[in-house]
Amino acid sequence: MILEGSAVVIREDNVDTDVLYPGAYLNLADPEQMKPYLFEGLDPTLRDQLRGETILVVGENFGTGSSREHVPHAMLAWGVRCVLGKSFARIFFRNCINLGLPAIVCPDAVAAAEPGAVIRIDTDAGAVTVGAAPFRAAPLPPFMRDMLASGGLVDWARRRLAQAG
Repeated sequence: MILEGSAVVIREDNVDTDVLYPGAYLNLADPEQMKPYLFEGLDPTLRDQLRGETILVVGENFGTGSSREHVPHAMLAWGVRCVLGKSFARIFFRNCINLGLPAIVCPDAVAAAEPGAVIRIDTDAGAVTVGAAPFRAAPLPPFMRDMLASGGLVDWARRRLAQAG
């Protein structure tokens, strides 16, 4: 899968899902209704930088804290194509993949990325390009690539059950 977009950068490490999407809005189930609250506790002006085809570039241990699926749901609703990070909290990483949002670890590419930089990611090959600078990331395992291509875990499971039955 080839992903390309413009970088929106969050430099902070250990960014907690509680500031990415405050608890007061957890009652919302529609991702379109979640959009106005993404980054509410961190920096609401980040939403102004999200245009379709965004690659969100983040620091270490991004998405720590509670396992709020609202964060990747709202990111997808804003048009975030991928989250490129130094590292991710385990539950946040799985929530992203399960909901169909690629999360790629490549610390060197993160360090090189500036706001607005064009980023290209080949999830199959583990190739990341920031501007003209190439970087290596671990390729996603085939089952994760298949799950992402299906739109996430639920759609992947539905497809597999339909094929089996």
